[in-house]
Amino acid sequence: MKDSHGTTSSTSSEKPTEDPHCTVTSIYQAKIGDVCRNVTVVWGKNLMNHTLILTVHSPHSDQHSTCKIDLKPWHFWNKKGFKSFDVDGKRINVFWDLRVAKFSGRSEPSSDYYVAMVCDEEVVLLLGDYKKEAYKRSKSRPSLINATLVSKKENVFGKRSFSARAKFDEKKDHEILIENSISMATESDMWISIDGIVMIHVNNLQWKFRGNQTVTVNEIPVQVFWDVHDWLFSGPGMVHALFIFKPGQPAQLPGQDGEDDGSDHGSRVSDGDGGYDGCLARNHGVQPGFSLFLYAWKVD
Repeated sequence: MKDSHGTTSSTSSEKPTEDPHCTVTSIYQAKIGDVCRNVTVVWGKNLMNHTLILTVHSPHSDQHSTCKIDLKPWHFWNKKGFKSFDVDGKRINVFWDLRVAKFSGRSEPSSDYYVAMVCDEEVVLLLGDYKKEAYKRSKSRPSLINATLVSKKENVFGKRSFSARAKFDEKKDHEILIENSISMATESDMWISIDGIVMIHVNNLQWKFRGNQTVTVNEIPVQVFWDVHDWLFSGPGMVHALFIFKPGQPAQLPGQDGEDDGSDHGSRVSDGDGGYDGCLARNHGVQPGFSLFLYAWKVD
């Protein structure tokens, strides 16, 4: 199906290709056609191209429909556009305006933009801070059931420091900074800061390269997990560490007395039940089971 610029949106049974070194992947749950569905949003960037891929998943099968938007840096007009594609017989319209978007060196914009997914004259998923412009251009009303963020996976690069953003509730983005003083395996430290405050300091990192701790951010408990083994013990080349940020107290095993021992007892990111009631239960902007998976690639 062709859009207003003559390009074609795709409906495919194949998964979109992702380069793990240059993508930010977010999973939302949204009510589309009276069914709660997972929507995967992938922002990708390389030297030649900038892409946005929206994938709507079927709640009861492996089928999914994909809309890919190429944001070529030398085509200013392509940064504002419209596309349509079908999801189980439903027409989905996507409107976007990224002409003045601020990316701050990342593949995902931080402000001054909108991407709106519309079904049945409702905006079922809205990304960005230009909300009024999105409703006006799409001529659509807000959905009665807000889309919720389920999980986010981001890749960051650096030598000594790595930064990212995360939303632990529906109010604001929080700035995350991870710093390390790794010079050799016998002397190493790591600091994890949120909004400029050092929340975690790990010394003797060579003995504590895996661990977890619960911190408090604006009265919200956030579990932080880290695995920096490859930073310390892998050979030459680009290697990554994994950090997970998960709002909420650690899950407790039956019979525990409620004390926080700093461990994670089987907690996981929920993929939802695909039902209408599932969307209703999670209508708070950020789903209680949300997790940020941060891959920190160390470049020597």
